[in-house]
Amino acid sequence: MAENMNGKVCLVTGATDGIGKITAQALARMGATVIIVGRNPAKCAAVVNEIKQSSDNEAVEALTADLSVMAEVQGLADQFMAKYQKLHVLVNNAGAIFPKRQVTPEGFEATFALNHLSYFVLTNLLLDTLKASAPAHIINVSSVSHKEGSLDFDDLQSERNYSAMKVYGRSKLANVVFTYELARRLAGTGVTANVLHPGLVRTGFSNSLKLNAVQRIGYDVFSWLMGVSPNQGAQTSIYLASSAEVEGVSGKYWEKKKPVASSSVSYDKTTWERLWRVSETLVGSKLAVSHA
Repeated sequence: MAENMNGKVCLVTGATDGIGKITAQALARMGATVIIVGRNPAKCAAVVNEIKQSSDNEAVEALTADLSVMAEVQGLADQFMAKYQKLHVLVNNAGAIFPKRQVTPEGFEATFALNHLSYFVLTNLLLDTLKASAPAHIINVSSVSHKEGSLDFDDLQSERNYSAMKVYGRSKLANVVFTYELARRLAGTGVTANVLHPGLVRTGFSNSLKLNAVQRIGYDVFSWLMGVSPNQGAQTSIYLASSAEVEGVSGKYWEKKKPVASSSVSYDKTTWERLWRVSETLVGSKLAVSHA
C-alpha cells in the first residue's frame, strides 16, 4: 500500500469479516490507528490479533456493539470518544438482510435499523470529532441493490409488506440518500461523505443474510460464480479512506474506485431532507443526535 496513514485514526464497523476486515487490515498496514467494531467479543479479539500480526501494527483494537440497537450505537460512540479525541476515517460497513421481519428491542425493523439507522446515529454522534479532525472522511457502504429500492415514508418499518430483498434495497437506498444530504450539510467543514457499491463479493455475507440452508447455498454458488473476491470488494473503501486523489471530493456514489450514477430517485433533494428529518424523529426519543 502506497498511502501513508500514520497518525490517522480510523473506525470500521462490521470489520470481523469480509470487506470490513480487509479494509481495516489495509489501513493498519498503512500505519493508521484502527478500531474495529463487531458484535462478538471473542471474534473481535481474534481479528485484532490477526490484523496486528499481518500489519506489524500494534495500534489496533476492537469495540463491541450490536449496531441494530441504537442504545448500543450510542454506547459505542461514547466509548470511542472517551479514548480518542480525533477521528479521520469512519467506515460504516456493517449490514445484513433478514428473510423474515424482525423487530429490535427498540421497536425498529431490523434491516432498516442496522443498515440505515446505525449509519445515521453513529455518524451524527461522531460528527464533532470528525470536524475537529478535518480533513476527515465518512465512507458509507451501500449496494447496487439500492436501485431496486424505494423509500415508502408511510411504511419505512415494512409493517404492511415485507420482502427481504425489497427491504434490503430500501435500506441501501437510504444509505445513498443519507450520504448525499450529509455531504450537503458538511460542505466547507473539511469532512467528506461518500457512498459506494463494493460489488457482489464472494464472502461470508450469506451468513449475515439470515437465510435458510437452501437459500444460503444458492447465494454462495451465485456469488462464487459471478462475484469478486473480498480483497477486490474492499478496494473502493480503502481508496476512499486513504487516497490523496479524493481529498475534498464529497457527495459521490462510487464503484470500482470511480464515481458513477446512482438511481435517479436518489438525487431528489426533498427526499434527502425528508429522510434526515424522519430518521431524527425515529431516534430522537432515544438519543440526543447532534445536527450536521
